[in-house]
Amino acid sequence: MDAAIKAKVDKWLSGNFDEDTKAYIQDALANNPDDLVEGFYKNLEFGTGGLRGIMGIGTNRMNKYTVGMATQGYANYLKRVFGEGQKVAVAHDSRNNSRFFAETTASVLAANGFKVYLFESLRPTPELSFAIRHLGCKGGVVCTASHNPKEYNGYKAYWEDGAQLVPPHDKNVIAEVDKIHSVDDVKWTGGEANISIVGEEVDAAYTEMVKSLSVYPDVCERQHDLKIVYTSIHGSGIQLVPRVLQRFGFTNLTIVEEQATPDGNFPTVHSPNPEEKDAMNLGLEKAKAIDADILLGTDPDADRVGIGVKDSDGNWVLMNGNQTAVLAFNYMMEARKAKGIAQPNDMVIKTIVTTDLINRLAAAYGVGCYDVLTGFKYISEMIREKTGVENYIIGGEESYGLMIGDQVRDKDAVSAVALLCEMAAYEKDKGRSLFDKLVDLYVQHGCFQEHLISITKKGMNGQKEIADMMESYRNAPPKVLGGVSVKTLLDYELRKGTTLATGEQFDIALPKSNVLQFVLEDGSKVSARPSGTEPKIKFYFSVNAPLDSAANYKEVQAGLMARIESIIRDMNL
Repeated sequence: MDAAIKAKVDKWLSGNFDEDTKAYIQDALANNPDDLVEGFYKNLEFGTGGLRGIMGIGTNRMNKYTVGMATQGYANYLKRVFGEGQKVAVAHDSRNNSRFFAETTASVLAANGFKVYLFESLRPTPELSFAIRHLGCKGGVVCTASHNPKEYNGYKAYWEDGAQLVPPHDKNVIAEVDKIHSVDDVKWTGGEANISIVGEEVDAAYTEMVKSLSVYPDVCERQHDLKIVYTSIHGSGIQLVPRVLQRFGFTNLTIVEEQATPDGNFPTVHSPNPEEKDAMNLGLEKAKAIDADILLGTDPDADRVGIGVKDSDGNWVLMNGNQTAVLAFNYMMEARKAKGIAQPNDMVIKTIVTTDLINRLAAAYGVGCYDVLTGFKYISEMIREKTGVENYIIGGEESYGLMIGDQVRDKDAVSAVALLCEMAAYEKDKGRSLFDKLVDLYVQHGCFQEHLISITKKGMNGQKEIADMMESYRNAPPKVLGGVSVKTLLDYELRKGTTLATGEQFDIALPKSNVLQFVLEDGSKVSARPSGTEPKIKFYFSVNAPLDSAANYKEVQAGLMARIESIIRDMNL
């Protein structure tokens, strides 16, 4: 154990930390010092979205002290901007210690003079976003690690518009958090009278807001017995998804009971992430058993949604996030046009790693389409910039996130579940399925195939390994991938694009971000992006080809997947 780590450990042993914490450290010093190295080798970083990390003892772990110090810095910044006596909202999901972290956060904010609205029990993250504006708050916090494995927890900080922090507030909050050098700098207690418990009133208001997003309530009424299977994967979605579906008029809901009880150990899955087939398996079994029309699953804080449907042969398939986004974006644009409520200034927003099929759809409908950096805070920022000029309809990203309407300013799986069920009802009303609709869109606008590879690099060396990979691609970009020349390198960190054949450079208008994109001569695209919340580097692949008829879909799809596999081989992934 080097001297810097030992100094941090000694500080915790001699400081104002509880006796259980000190006893754990003493035992680890004697029996498992490596555990202390991982726990203390750095400080858990308060990033642009807040905290996320493994729970445990140490400066690099999620615990009462790291949460309290982060909250003190956040409180100091809110007071600096808005003054004393403002309102904030605090919520949490089903993860182990989430309630404890939420109560700790509420206590620190209350001790700093804030009027705190603390939810009575677990709630979806999007309801926290909604509650901030509904209750007139200047900020908010939700304790969650979203879809991460069970050993993780986290802390997302929000601004007065219900969106996560963006510049300059994100960097300014980080600077304030960095000024908190000791647990003695934190106001832990003394404001208990400032905490109010909230629940049903906000639930009801949020439910009615989601109901207002319905485009075809008459279709939901006709198809009220649509066979829906839903799993909350042991998370907070169980609090509101069934209620919202009932409010939409759906009467034939089957809940996956084995995953209905909130449980931070997530006993039926390896990872509570609807992006992973394992998390959706029990739902798939139930959907097959009852011959359902649609399967939906949400992650622990109910901001991501996974969807299963039957293909043209009657086999169940899980759609990826790009396919779900294509269907949702198209539905909102198509339905608004059909009902005569489309506006000439309508716009949609997607992220740079989300399928470009959405751009084609928007162009076909005459709707503005904007690409932003990954993260719904950037979608929300674009909404702010365009307020009064353009009319936001829907936003989304490939990682199973949708934001329909602008009354929630973060991804919202509760409203997404409701609208996806309405979409399934709309197609069933015409004797079709959502899968049929997707293939039709491919015939009209081109068949797209996307694929994602995530590589995890844990521990002290993981961050450096990921940085080295990015620098290697940045300094020596591939010239050919999958037998096709790489036309353009887009470097969002440098905010420069380069035409590789000529070396000609051009500016990228988006903010700085550590993302590389390789655009091939045939329109294929490969993106490399280190995760902002996990020790991972992600590679996104997108290829496309014409599709002349629905009958040829599987053949064309197989060819596209073969192209992706060839690109992956060339990148040695």
